[in-house]
Parts: sequence; structure tokens; C-alpha cells
Amino acid sequence: MPLNMMASYNEENSQIDVSQEEKDKLVAEVIRHVLFKTYQSSGCPIKREDLTQLITKNYRQRSLPALVINEARDKLSSIFGYEMKELQRSRPSSNRQGRVSQQGTAEAKSYVIVSKVPPDIYSKYIEDKSTSHVTGFTFVVISIVHLAGGKISEENLWHQLRRLGLNESDENHPCFGNTKQTLEMLVQQRYLLKEKVNGPEGNTVMYELAERALDESISEKLKDYIAQCWRARYGGRLLSLGSVPVRYRPVRGSSYQHGEPRFRYFLDILEIVSNETTAEAD
Repeated sequence: MPLNMMASYNEENSQIDVSQEEKDKLVAEVIRHVLFKTYQSSGCPIKREDLTQLITKNYRQRSLPALVINEARDKLSSIFGYEMKELQRSRPSSNRQGRVSQQGTAEAKSYVIVSKVPPDIYSKYIEDKSTSHVTGFTFVVISIVHLAGGKISEENLWHQLRRLGLNESDENHPCFGNTKQTLEMLVQQRYLLKEKVNGPEGNTVMYELAERALDESISEKLKDYIAQCWRARYGGRLLSLGSVPVRYRPVRGSSYQHGEPRFRYFLDILEIVSNETTAEAD
């Protein structure tokens, strides 16, 4: 730690009337809460407000939560190899203009943990292969929304997923169980935003990319993976990955079978994003 940062840290620490032993226990509680909550909630973000309540349960120092959370983040990184990333909750695009959120900044913040282990090592020694189908589903849904320009209606999204053999009425899918709940989990995990929009033909439910899907590391990985799939299937033909939907011939009969690699799943997606979305762009 640089000398100036250490001096600032010691100054902050001296202003808080909590022993080193008590602070270490609070840091350990936060780390334990973050790790177990991440596992129990399938990776849903952890609210800063919840961590603050955990820390201030028996203490009233206003600056204590920030100190403890920052130290917990450092230890998660140095000991466990996790980055505790802060998320700022997104609002649907239709609400972003001309409207200021009444929610405080601190209340809107949340955290997710992301492994800092190199991908090849993580895949070989850490990744839970039994949940790879859920990871594949997440990437596929984000891919569909991305290729549709970052926003898609619920009806159109399920139109694409049905072409992969996933139906919104299926409550006992062999991989996903209740498929609607699996999609809803992506909203809870902050990969998607869900909004009901009023229109001339009534209410329409729209899905939009949320902060985790818009994170640069995820966004770039997504674009690279889609480009790899495209090159594998179509060689040197160019693929636009901007906001304009991609144009190509849909292939009938594609379906996702349990146990197939995620790579095959993406090849299917690149072939079946609907002509209706392309027509809208025209």
C-alpha cells in the first residue's frame, strides 16, 4: 500500500472508536455474507444497504461501513481472487430523460463478485460445469437483446427462444425447469431491465440490457464470442455488431439439446434471430 494511502487509512481508522479485533470481525462477517449470499442467490447483486445494516447492527459510527466494506473488498481480492464490483442501478431508457431518481445514491448501489482468475484456469479448476447451461442461456438471451439493438419486446424475445426449443409455458424443462423464472432471474441478476410500456395497442413488456450486460468486460466478451461463432460458420463474411440488427438467412429446425456445447448454442442464435427485427431496422 502506498505511504499516502496508508497514512489516510490510519487516520480514518484512528477516528473510529472500534478496536482492531472488532473491525477484523466485521470485515470477516461482510466477506462471509457476500460469499454465501452470492451462492444462495445464484449471483444476484448484494445491496450496499444490506452490508451497512450488517455493520451498524451494534455500532453507530457513520464512517465505519465504508471502511469495513473497502477492507473487505481488498481481502476478497488478495485472498479469494474476487473483485467486488460496484453496480449503479440502471433505469429503463424511457425513464432516463426528464426524470430524476428520488432514490439516494447509496441506496442504489450494489455489488457483485467477479473472479480475477485467468479464464483458462477458472474453466479447468473452478467453474461449476453443472450450471454451464444457465451460463449459456444467459449469454444467448443477452446476445438476442444485443443483436436486436439493446431492447426487445417480451413477445419477440420468446419468439426467438421458441426457435431454440424454449417455451414460456414450460414449467418442467429438463435443463431450466420453469423457463419464465429462469428469464426472470436475469432481471434479478441485473443482466436485463424489464419495463411495462403503454402503447396504442395496450401494454407491452420490454426487456433491455442492464448494467451487468453493459459492463465493458461482458460486452466485449459477448461481441468477441458472437464474432467467433460467425467466422466459424461463415468464414470471412462480415458481421455488424453495432446497434443495427444483423441480416442473414434464418435456418429452420434449430433446437437446443441438453449437453451440447455453448458454442453450438451460439451458432444456432446467429442463424435464427428473426427477419422481423431486421425489417424494423429497414
